[in-house]
Amino acid sequence: MTPKKFLTAEWRKLIMANYEIDPGILKKYVPVGTELDTWNNKYYVSLVGFMFLKTKLLGVTIPFHSNFPEVNLRFYVRYRSGSDWKRGVVFINEFVPKSAITFVANNLYKERYVTYTMKHKWEIDDKLSIGYYWKKNSEWNKLEVIANSKSNELKVGSKEEFITEHYWGYSSIGKNKTGEYEVAHPRWNIYPVETHIIDCDFKKLYGDDFNILNYKQPASVFLAEGSPVTIFSKKIL
Repeated sequence: MTPKKFLTAEWRKLIMANYEIDPGILKKYVPVGTELDTWNNKYYVSLVGFMFLKTKLLGVTIPFHSNFPEVNLRFYVRYRSGSDWKRGVVFINEFVPKSAITFVANNLYKERYVTYTMKHKWEIDDKLSIGYYWKKNSEWNKLEVIANSKSNELKVGSKEEFITEHYWGYSSIGKNKTGEYEVAHPRWNIYPVETHIIDCDFKKLYGDDFNILNYKQPASVFLAEGSPVTIFSKKIL
């Protein structure tokens, strides 16, 4: 049976800050049946900020919930399907400014959404100045870049390709079940980042396991243009 379209939207101007991490930290978050995915034998988590635009749920536009920013922390897994591997992501948390989005995602998709006050900055000229901001306990966190306005195609085998070319989402459904859903989109062009600012407390936002990121520099930061996306209905593995 072909999965139904659950959500359609555009994901645009995705800042992706990628950190090498000890796989032992991620082990307890890996959904049953999946395994950690690697690039050049290294493991990564990514802090990602972007805009949801033109969002529709089951084909319906929800008033005041079409355009909003999201910031998430995610890592990379793969799942054996017959003779092929499906490459996907697992979210530690996803922050959005709309409580209704949080309710739907957590209850229908068993994700880890949290509602925070958020804002964003898009300044598009000779350079791209893009920023995403979220507030917890009266403290603003930020993820900002200044990037060249000329985009490049993804290089085959590059770290950028590895980070962006994961087309499945996985989440734990209790101890013994895993949810799987497909995220369909074309390959994304990327903008070279010239400078970046990451000002957030990973421990306060994501827990003790990720305190180590407060003392690490990202292995890479890039800005992806994004595209229209389709998220299909979830199935239980």
